[in-house]
Amino acid sequence: MNSFFSKKCEYGLQAVLYLAATDEDYICSSEEISNKLLIPREFTSKILQSLTESKIIESRKGKAGGFKLAKKANELKLIDVVIAIDGDEIFNNCVMGFTNCTKDKKCMLHDEWQGILNNAMDMLSRDTLDSFKNKMIDQLQ
Repeated sequence: MNSFFSKKCEYGLQAVLYLAATDEDYICSSEEISNKLLIPREFTSKILQSLTESKIIESRKGKAGGFKLAKKANELKLIDVVIAIDGDEIFNNCVMGFTNCTKDKKCMLHDEWQGILNNAMDMLSRDTLDSFKNKMIDQLQ
């Protein structure tokens, strides 16, 4: 099944959920995230850098360095990660790719697709990362 998000966003969501499932003060290496989530190592570093620039996660340098959430898991939502990596264009662009599809001049799928986008936005905006902690732990076992 193809994803709604870019591969970078998929991996970013996984990484952030993984960090949310760890102890709040735990500093996690990019290598650990890469190994646990089976994300290519070089891709992991790019994703973590992007999430750090967006202030979703913070990095610590040095021998004991790594990454952790920049905020508490109950203060972050999945939509924060999606917007940080893929932006919000996915929720505004025509599914058919018509550049002239607008609210005033709609393509044949506009209304139905907008309903799907609204549902996706609601789902991504509803729950905090903290609410997924136990499910992520189960996913990793």
